[in-house]
Amino acid sequence: MKASVIVFPGSNCDRDVQVALASAIGGTPDTVEMVWHGDSEMAKTDLIVLPGGFSYGDYLRSGAMSARSPVMREVVARAEQGVAVLGICNGFQVLTEAGLLPGALLPNAGLKFVCRDVQIRVENSQTLFTNGYQQGQTLRIPVAHHDGQYFVEPETLAEMRERDQIAFRYCDADDGRAANPNGSIDDIAGVFNDRKSVLGLMPHPERAADAIHGGTDGQGLLNSLVSALS
Repeated sequence: MKASVIVFPGSNCDRDVQVALASAIGGTPDTVEMVWHGDSEMAKTDLIVLPGGFSYGDYLRSGAMSARSPVMREVVARAEQGVAVLGICNGFQVLTEAGLLPGALLPNAGLKFVCRDVQIRVENSQTLFTNGYQQGQTLRIPVAHHDGQYFVEPETLAEMRERDQIAFRYCDADDGRAANPNGSIDDIAGVFNDRKSVLGLMPHPERAADAIHGGTDGQGLLNSLVSALS
């Protein structure tokens, strides 16, 4: 399996994803290609990851400037050909801005940066991203965002429900804190495109992929991709 991580100015989880993916693949970090945002071409790959961070300082709108980087033309073209694309946190924002996923990410309902573990529930386990999980399984994975409130028009939301495009929902936390950390509509934490070949989610699976970091619930997503794409 070949994987590529797009690096934008301000990305701060690009190396985390590279290391976590390489571990899942069974190689060294160099196994995963790092692609600079200014490049207009990339090597053949099975998976493209848009990592978390604060691309371009999150100026203007989170993800808006990155969605217009030269490399994104190639990312969109590959996605349209069926190549798997994963967007995490800021990467999720970029995917909505680029039109690869429906909806938009708005400032958190509390207008504050949220950085803590949350619990999310697997809503569709029959995809290349989630085949390593059980339907309805709950996961503890960290979030770290200011603009994580997912919004989509009610008509589109109804269509997404019918097409099983909702990947994860926030659910009750063990410590009693509010389940939804940002006010996302329908408690949505992650969504697919209609082909289930593109996934965007706000929680950071790469930060929950090694026991030394406090948990491994995110490893299932990476293992699912390796299993499906190898």
